[in-house]
Amino acid sequence: MDIQVQRFAVTNLRRRPVVVETGGFVAGFTPDTDNPYLNYATPLPGAEPNEQEVAALIGIFRERGLLPRLEFAPQAAPAVAPALRAGGFGIEAVHEYLVCTPHTLMLPQSSGSPRVESPTTDEEFAELDAVLAEAFGGAFTPSAQGAARLRRTQQSGGAVRFVRDSQGGIVGGASCSPPAEGTAELSSVGTRSAYRGRGIAAAVTAALTEAMFAQGAGSVWLEYSGEGSRRVYERAGYRPQGTRLYLSLPPAQQP
Repeated sequence: MDIQVQRFAVTNLRRRPVVVETGGFVAGFTPDTDNPYLNYATPLPGAEPNEQEVAALIGIFRERGLLPRLEFAPQAAPAVAPALRAGGFGIEAVHEYLVCTPHTLMLPQSSGSPRVESPTTDEEFAELDAVLAEAFGGAFTPSAQGAARLRRTQQSGGAVRFVRDSQGGIVGGASCSPPAEGTAELSSVGTRSAYRGRGIAAAVTAALTEAMFAQGAGSVWLEYSGEGSRRVYERAGYRPQGTRLYLSLPPAQQP
């Protein structure tokens, strides 16, 4: 699964508005933000970069005033992490990823499960963007660009889902990338703090996963942020498969 996830990561980055490829790396950039989670690189499976290729990659980020940063499945390119560490990169995080297949997917059975919807209006995309910004504790700020990215995800073959409260306001949601390489990535599962524990995350996770299988994906994968969220995903049929490594070059190490 590591190779498939890494191939997906490469294809998904090539969908970014600005793409630069150098020395076995693909870097994808989003011009309307300097958010490091929207501007990063990933290696081709099996890449074996040398010192000059790592330096060239750093230069691509520096000329844009961005943090040199990578996300990848290390087992799919075992030579990459040592080469980056030798170039001064440090580990931001190691995240386990979970995978669901059509055989393991478990849909909510309760008639009281939250009703899941797809956004259609500018107002719904904007409200969902604001909800996700709140749910992730300020990791990003709500913006017209964020709402537009959610809309593009849905229009390009991915999916976006949300749940309302009894007054009609959006209280949680998530998005899933368009499928590639036989799989898709589910991300940004978020619920407003006052509404957690009500099955909202489980409902949108199951709905998005089912939607990707209906489009022909053979699997859907995601990363989780804590044991609580992991249990939610496991109840939906997600199972551990591997790890993803996040590396960045601290400013003090940049030449």
